[in-house]
Amino acid sequence: MYDVAVVGAGPAGSASALRVLQLRPDARVLLLDAAAFPRDKTCGDGIAAQVLELLQALGVPNLSRLGPAVPRLQLRSPGGRLVSRICARPNRVIPRAVFDAELVSAAVARGAELRRHRVRRIDVRADEVVLDGSIRARVVIGADGANSTVRRLLGAPETPSAATAVAIRGYAPTTLRPDALVIEFARGRYPAYAWSFPLPGGGSNVGYGVFDRRGAGSRQELLDAMRTLLPGHEPAPETVRGHHLPLSTGPRHHPDGRVLLAGDAAAMINPLTGEGIFDAVASGVLAGRSALLGSDAGASHRRAMTRSFALHHQHGAFLARLVSNARFLDAAVTAAARHQSVFDAAVDLGLGRGTAPVTALARVAAAYVTLGRG
Repeated sequence: MYDVAVVGAGPAGSASALRVLQLRPDARVLLLDAAAFPRDKTCGDGIAAQVLELLQALGVPNLSRLGPAVPRLQLRSPGGRLVSRICARPNRVIPRAVFDAELVSAAVARGAELRRHRVRRIDVRADEVVLDGSIRARVVIGADGANSTVRRLLGAPETPSAATAVAIRGYAPTTLRPDALVIEFARGRYPAYAWSFPLPGGGSNVGYGVFDRRGAGSRQELLDAMRTLLPGHEPAPETVRGHHLPLSTGPRHHPDGRVLLAGDAAAMINPLTGEGIFDAVASGVLAGRSALLGSDAGASHRRAMTRSFALHHQHGAFLARLVSNARFLDAAVTAAARHQSVFDAAVDLGLGRGTAPVTALARVAAAYVTLGRG
């Protein structure tokens, strides 16, 4: 009998295990994953400063050694408006094969048991949860990603197309800017952007994402759109991978009982940026704490998620409805270029758990009016 079994050993799952063992070092924690580590994961590989701060609080030190600081963020709007500023705290680019393996190793070093296993069945009982007929735990945390088996077996509603982003990612030998995370917004019916993030040792992670599955098109169409915005930065064909992301604007599912959800399995992807690692780690931390409460774990986790994320999700959902308007994006980027406070608020909202201050919204509105007159 395990105290906690965590399905999925990515950032959400590893953070869950680390938090359980931080609170109760003698707890029996099982980490299950279908893959062997290290393993690749389709992602932009950008690690926000806020993520590293959360992990440091969990007792995982020196993660900054895995990738050099990338101090600058550069955004270009559909109308060509540009902002390029230094972030208050530098972000980093760390390939997920490296980053995730580091977190798993930290959890194992803390006392978690890692086992390669693909979960197919869940039996929730009054005093325990049984996985695949043989793995028994007092509480189970589902952190098994966008295609979560645990979420599906819990009877969660499907994520609608409007709340599902689709993206491709590849690795290019070239770098657009070695000192900046670069985002180039596309003009179209659905919000979309291409990115170029500099990798440690040279080259870049490049990709293209559409924030509505209805506007994604084929793999070739996504690649063509990326090439239009990032000419001359061709990814190696064998590195190109596609994936979908359940956005936080979709339905959330946190039932009572002994099974919890965290990360992508809990539809925690930022609807403005597609960032998911901060939300994965933060929700994993909350799940790890609630998992120690047995039959009260589900209700506790739902309350904790609401307290921590409700306002952030409300602001993100409101702005997500506006970013399909190219002029709004032009105004937002213009305001961020004019005002450091607007830029800082945008970074915190897009990469962390921030909100949109009234003063920032007022400055975006003023830029919107000015652009309309122009």
